[in-house]
This record gives sequence, structure tokens and C-alpha cells, in this order.
Amino acid sequence: MSLYAIGDLHLHFQTDLKAKAQLKDRVWKNHEQKVQKYCAEMIQPEDTLVLVGDHSWGRSFEECVQDLQFIAELPGHKILLRGNHDMFWDAKKTQMLNERYAGKLLFLQDNFYPYEDYALVGTKGFCFEGPFYLNRRGQIVGWDEEKAEHAKKLVDRELERLHISFETARAAGYRRYIMFLHYPPTSILEDESPFTAMAEEYGAEQVIYAHSHGESRFHDSILGEKNGIRYSLVSGDYLKWKPMKVLE
Repeated sequence: MSLYAIGDLHLHFQTDLKAKAQLKDRVWKNHEQKVQKYCAEMIQPEDTLVLVGDHSWGRSFEECVQDLQFIAELPGHKILLRGNHDMFWDAKKTQMLNERYAGKLLFLQDNFYPYEDYALVGTKGFCFEGPFYLNRRGQIVGWDEEKAEHAKKLVDRELERLHISFETARAAGYRRYIMFLHYPPTSILEDESPFTAMAEEYGAEQVIYAHSHGESRFHDSILGEKNGIRYSLVSGDYLKWKPMKVLE
């Protein structure tokens, strides 16, 4: 039994995808078939695959049905995290989604899922991505204060959801954690953040995240080990659609 992760599939089986223009890189060509191929080769029925957000371009549940069906038909047990493009998923309706897809998909929000002696915890997260104001040397000299204040509110909300996930797992007796975020744990301005602090507070062994697309964005946040925690980016185009093995 193994644990895998990948994010940002950005499926669009039911949408006339004008947004596809945002995904011009060659790596996105026929990416759905590549996902199917690698999952079929790597993942066994008893394995678990965590999909770290941005599952579909659909803007309503009705526009996402085929995309979710595609994910449900991948091998293994599938756990889904919310991404910023997952408009079909209102956080308050997570239980409804879990009931609707019982036996097919598991939705991670204000809850946790066990994997051997680990608890898989997580939330969408958030990090401030600008706008930043630069001087002629390209150095950051300021930013949009209103947007930064709004970002802080979103971070606080997501921290509370992550806290609920950790505490629910702890109350169930778990002491080993793998933490999942959709957004990177830090922005390009940060070496640490409230999300990394919470990971350290609870002793998470790994932090898995997505959201960063294109080679220019792959190093926006922490990669590798820091303060005893292993940080990994699992955006699909970064992995070239081959899920990352998190645990044996």
C-alpha cells in the first residue's frame, strides 16, 4: 500500500475552455491521457491518491460531473483537496459531496483521513501573490495594502480550517501527520509563514502543495527539507503528470 499525490489537473471535459489559453505550454498537450497512463502503471487498488486542488475548470457542479467521474475512475482511493479554481465545491457543502460520492471520492475539508498510522490533514490555504511594486532594480518596495489586508483575512480563515483538521485528527488519537495545501505554504516574499508554523507546531512530517504552474513559478516556495519537514510541489505540469510517491 502506497500514498501518492498530484495537483492541478484542470480538467475540462464539459467546458468550452477559453481558459485553455492560460495553459499553452507543451506539457499540457493531452495531459488527461498522461494522467490516466501513469496512474494505471503506478497505482494499485489498495493505494491512496491525494489530488491537491484545481480539479476542474467548471464553474458549477453540473459543469464538473465528467471531470469528477474521470478522477473517480482512476485507480486507488482518491482524496480531494479544494483549489482556488474549484468553484463546484463550497466549503460548507463538503459533507454533501462526501455523501454523494461515498465509495468513490473523499473530500478533505475540516476533517482528516487515515493512512496507516498517519492522519492526512489539509486545507486550501492562501498566500499573497501581489500586486507588488518594484523599483528600477526589480526590488520590491511596497504592495497593494488593501489586497494585502484581504489576503490576511483569507489566511486567517484557512488557518482555522487547518487547525480543525489537525485537532480532529489529534482527538482521534493520531500523532503523525502529512499536511496538504493547494496554495504554496509561503509567498515569494516569505521564508516562513503561519502555515509553516502550524506544520511545525503539530510535527507534520511532510507538507505537500500545488498551484505553481510553469517553470518560472516552480521555485516560488519551499522545496526540500526545512526545520525537519519535507516540502514538495506536486503541480501536475511540474511532475509531468506522474504522481509523486509520498509514502510506501
